Amino acid sequence: MIEEGYVPDMKSVLHDVEESEKLKMLNHHSEKLAIAFGLIFIPPGLPIKVVKNLRVCDDCHNATKIISKITQREILVRDAVRFHLFKHGIVLAETFGRALNSVIKDVSV
Repeated sequence: MIEEGYVPDMKSVLHDVEESEKLKMLNHHSEKLAIAFGLIFIPPGLPIKVVKNLRVCDDCHNATKIISKITQREILVRDAVRFHLFKHGIVLAETFGRALNSVIKDVSV
């Protein structure tokens, strides 16, 4: 992942620990573990879908972009606020989610 441009975002770890410990903590975020599980057990060509009840941190967001690029897999992550659709290293659902939210706000007024 580092060869593709991944740089761990240590700001995503809020604990007061050494840098090496922060890196370990970043590697154990739930969505990264779920994506790894999906890459192992979901057949190639099928999307990986992850649902979580918290927001996706910046590090996991950037890592998932790179994972989708490296593996050529579509990865859909639903967090507490929005959908994130990663495909070929690009985030597609952020734009869609913003547009949908503005439409919903306009309709509810």
